[in-house]
Amino acid sequence: MSEHDVEQSQAMHVVHDGPRQAPPLLLIHGSGFSGGSWSPVVPALAGYHHVIRIDLPGCGQSPPGLSYDVSVQAGRVAALLDDLGLRRVATVGHSSGGYVATALAEQRPDLVGSLALISTGPSPDAFLRQPVLLRALLAPPLGPLLWLTRSNAMIRRGISVTCARPVEVPDDLVADLRSITYRAMRTVLRRNTAYIAERSVPERLAALDVPVLVIFGTADPRWEPSSAHQYDTVPNARVELLPGVGHIPMLEAPEMTSELLLGFTATAADTLPVIPQA
Repeated sequence: MSEHDVEQSQAMHVVHDGPRQAPPLLLIHGSGFSGGSWSPVVPALAGYHHVIRIDLPGCGQSPPGLSYDVSVQAGRVAALLDDLGLRRVATVGHSSGGYVATALAEQRPDLVGSLALISTGPSPDAFLRQPVLLRALLAPPLGPLLWLTRSNAMIRRGISVTCARPVEVPDDLVADLRSITYRAMRTVLRRNTAYIAERSVPERLAALDVPVLVIFGTADPRWEPSSAHQYDTVPNARVELLPGVGHIPMLEAPEMTSELLLGFTATAADTLPVIPQA
């Protein structure tokens, strides 16, 4: 088996990096993105982990889903991990991917050994007024038309306005962003909002017995950066603020992000209880 494999499983596009015998690390992207958003940090992570990147339904190279409810998305991820025969996986979610990761831990605590959330807004009141380009792309009347006529340059600009530092956007991420439809994107955003409106992420995590790392940029233009401290109420949670970083630390500060994730997964693995073999 090579150290970089691509497959289609449970109606999701899956990419494997690193040796299969290494501790598993699952990466879940945010709204409309794809596994390509993790490209800058994969080389460092794959040196220590079997890295599993997925494209959620309707995103990247995965076909559309019948439902974009967060709980349903988490169920699909659980089925994938079951198919792979994995348990107690170090799970990382970026932005709304953190909601899917949290829902996965809620549904199947046996599958999640540790949980890292990157730029994951904790509650609706932390949501900021979005950059003008995003508002135009994601809301009528201009949204549907702009969505159909997006150029690669516009897609790159849409990503860049959520960052506080100049970034190099991977070509595969730009290509993947073209695949999600306007309707699917709007539905995903509504379902994400419903998930945190029902119960905030810190409240959900407080009910779980899992080590948590929260990474937030101090210059995030999508979520109020100080809202990261809502996670201080979560037992076993550690909050790391990245100075001068915006919404996408994997692109803006890949080395720092990789170091935080690797340090966390190593420490979390040391604290996991030993499960007797049958």
